[in-house]
Formats: sequence, C-alpha cells, structure tokens
Amino acid sequence: MNGIGRLDIKQLRVLSALLKLKNVSHVAQKMGLTQQAISEQLRKLRDLFDDRLFIRQGNTMLPTPKALTLELPINQILSQLDALFVPPQFSPQSYQGVFTISATDYAIAALLPQLLAITRREAPGLKLIIRDFASDNVNQLISAGELDLLISFVEFIPDNLVYDTLFEEQHICIAGAHAPTSSQPLSLSEVASRPQLVVSASRANLRGSHDRWFADKGYKRNIVMSVPGFSSVPDLLNTTDLIAFYPSRLLPNSKVKQLEIELLPPPFKVIAAWHPRSNNSDIHQWLIAQLKQI
Repeated sequence: MNGIGRLDIKQLRVLSALLKLKNVSHVAQKMGLTQQAISEQLRKLRDLFDDRLFIRQGNTMLPTPKALTLELPINQILSQLDALFVPPQFSPQSYQGVFTISATDYAIAALLPQLLAITRREAPGLKLIIRDFASDNVNQLISAGELDLLISFVEFIPDNLVYDTLFEEQHICIAGAHAPTSSQPLSLSEVASRPQLVVSASRANLRGSHDRWFADKGYKRNIVMSVPGFSSVPDLLNTTDLIAFYPSRLLPNSKVKQLEIELLPPPFKVIAAWHPRSNNSDIHQWLIAQLKQI
C-alpha cells in the first residue's frame, strides 16, 4: 500500500500539533488522548515518512528538517478538510444559477411579478424559468430534477413532497362589471341557482373547488362552463350573465365586480412545495422567504 493509503486524518492532526507544541503530553491533553496514543501515532508517522521527525530533548520534541518541510502542506490540508464542514455564506447578490418554478396561472398573476422585481434587484445572477402547472406529471418532473419549486394549492401536491404555506387566500363571488347590483346580499340558494363559470385547472370538467361546500349546505351549483385558468375569467364574465368565485388577490379588475353574498366559502392555502432533497438548499429557502413576504 502506498503512503497516502496508510495515512489518516488523525495522524495529520497529531503531526501538526507536535510541530506547534513540541511536547507529547501537551498534544495528548489538547487532543483528548493518552500520551501512549500520541506516541503510537508518532511511531506510525516515522514509519510512513521514513524519518524520525522529532528528537526528544528533555521535555521538548525537536522537529527534524523533514518534519519542518511537512508543516506547511499538512496545515494547508487540514485547513481544507475543516472547510468541508463550514457551510458557505449564501449571498443572493452573488448567486449564479437557473431556477425552475411550476406555477398555476393564479400564482403567475398574483406572485411572480413581485418576485421577479425582487430577484432582479437582490439576486441579479438568478435566472427563472416558469412552467405551467401540470398536476398529472408534477411528481415525475420534480423527482427528475426538472422542477425546483411548485406554487399551487395543497390538493394538487403529491404527499411525498415538502411544502410551506405562503398565505391564505379567499374566493369571492364576482360578476361582469355591468351585471345588476342587488341591494341585499345574495343567499346561497340564489348563488347556487345562477349560471356559473368554474376554473378547473387539473381536469377538464364541470366541477369546481366549492362543489362539496355547496352540497354540504344542501345546494347544487348551476355550472355551465369551465376554463383551465383564471386569466380568462374577467373577459368571459363581462360578456355574459355568468358569475364565478375568484381569488381576491387578482382584484380589482375593471371588467368584473364583487357580489355580496350571505356567506363566503372557507379560505384556502397557497403553498410552495419542493422535493425533500432540497430541504437545505439556500436558494430554495431564500426564494420561499421572498414569496412569504409578498
């Protein structure tokens, strides 16, 4: 076995300490070892380097010329090894990299303009790729490393991912800007009977996220149209008699107005999710912190 294969880190630390302290008992005390253990390591080092390395003179260990030539490279090696366990200081300003986010059209409208403004100002070397949210294959994409972060709703996130709640959002009832205004809040019965548009991002069907809530109260919604995202809702309502439930953060919008109803559906969580392998990623933690501030 060659020399490097017989050398271990403890021997390097013993040699470095002996060169500094020049006393076996002092080295033993500093390293929490016995003098016998230090002497045994020194024996191995002498055999390894084919040199006495230290000559005893009273209580002092005098280094040989060979030992003195080893001092600088050994200290450099130990310093580099110690640096492996010191986490680097994360700086958004100096970060360079590409980060891929999969987001619903709601998240793109409600969060990403502000996030982009922050990253351009505070992390100019960060490049963002925004992808449409596709719930059917999101787990495969994030497991393969093709996605770094998801911004969506809890029900669309696979159980094996980690997520953090960014904020709670509230759906409110809206109609086109020219729809008649009622002097009294609409009852849930009236709301349920009106023709409605729903956003069905994960499946193309006539089902909405609040169907169960209405059903629990004894009402069936009159859903006549579904669309895959929120961006088209104001235009569609503005030209029809339809109503819809719409996230409050996407308002105001001149094409629609809020309808007062007797009871709003429960709020829902907007979350950021990631793969567990990224739990300690500085850029993930920084971006999520910015999203929570937004």
